[in-house]
Amino acid sequence: MTRSSLFAVLVVILLGSLLFSGCSSKSDAGTKSSFARTTIDMGIVVCNVDKSATFYKNALGFTEVPGFEVSAEMGGGSGLTDNQPFKVRVFVLGDEPTATKIKLMHFPDVAVKNVDNRFIHSSCGYSYLTIFVSDTAASVERAKKAGAVIVKKPYKLGGNNYLTLVKDPDGNIIEFVGPTKSD
Repeated sequence: MTRSSLFAVLVVILLGSLLFSGCSSKSDAGTKSSFARTTIDMGIVVCNVDKSATFYKNALGFTEVPGFEVSAEMGGGSGLTDNQPFKVRVFVLGDEPTATKIKLMHFPDVAVKNVDNRFIHSSCGYSYLTIFVSDTAASVERAKKAGAVIVKKPYKLGGNNYLTLVKDPDGNIIEFVGPTKSD
């Protein structure tokens, strides 16, 4: 599976999570939802796991929690890899049990290629992560201090809400959406 394919799968999962996060755990008919959680985890294959881990911690504010290893047998048997074992580093956005999780993994012995992330329409598949923040100015400042590439100045959405795009070390787009306390 290529890096772009894995990233596409992960972005769809994230978008699905965002769509369902406003749903209650019960349907209108009062029956139990088929979802055990209404948040999702996202896996991202990266070129340099240490550099990406630093970015997701320092630029975005995620906290690293214990990760896990996937054996060659499980990787191949599940269809995740062509029998490649790998380690997963896990990062959470919050401390509640259903907090968003990002799972970073690296395959040093496999040739992967980056997705064209110049714009969200540059490649098919998942294109960006959305992180809803309480202060976009503070989030952008933290990202700048950590060396993140800021795509453009914050774009005013209306009221006190802004959209700001940053890129991770592999060029993946992350958008901050929310108010700014500096207005």
